Amino acid sequence: MSQEPGGLRVLVVDDEQPTLDELSWLLSRDPRVVEVLTCDSATQALRVLREHEVGAVFLDISMPGLTGLEMAQVLARFKAPPPIVFVTASEQHAVEAFELRAVDYVLKPVREDRLAEAVRRVVEGGAGPQAPGDEQVPVERGGVTRFVSRSDITHVEAQGDYARLHTDSDSYLVRTPLSSLESEWGAAGFVRIHRSLLVSLPHVRELRMDQGRCTVVVGGVELAVSRRHTRALRELLVRR
Repeated sequence: MSQEPGGLRVLVVDDEQPTLDELSWLLSRDPRVVEVLTCDSATQALRVLREHEVGAVFLDISMPGLTGLEMAQVLARFKAPPPIVFVTASEQHAVEAFELRAVDYVLKPVREDRLAEAVRRVVEGGAGPQAPGDEQVPVERGGVTRFVSRSDITHVEAQGDYARLHTDSDSYLVRTPLSSLESEWGAAGFVRIHRSLLVSLPHVRELRMDQGRCTVVVGGVELAVSRRHTRALRELLVRR
């Protein structure tokens, strides 16, 4: 990871100028960031990267010409590819982001605290793009807050505006929508298999097909996979 003395140099790539300005301003407020470079296209960004080393690229996905995903594929072939944080208005590319080993996946409109979390993952992630390290997830029960390692969570189930986190031995209700966890945890291997379910890929023990119906065994529990998500899940598990 390339850092200027005392901090991080980052590159922000977005074709919409207001978003580019906002991200640049928010990142410049982070004490860990000492320089912010900006580009309004992936093509321009690749030219900048030939001239400057950066500690991270904050990359939009939907751009004319070369998309953010296509640029990430190019960067993956670099001898020392910079960590990538996708910043996008769409949740639908989280699986591709995970395949490209993005450090984080941040949804627009971007909150300053969420962007700060992405910077933390970059700083603590080490050299090269990789999935963010294990997080301690705060959960409350009976007025007591405890912390559950995200790596222990096998799957997540939607329950209205809440989500239930399942481990091998217990489950915990958190006041976070499933869609938010999908975007925030996608780079750590959590993928949607149903409109109401996320699974952690490292915990998938079996993929079963029976008369066109797909299920996975996660943490000793068999979960149904919707037809819409079956193909993408099978491809992810084969490549794992």
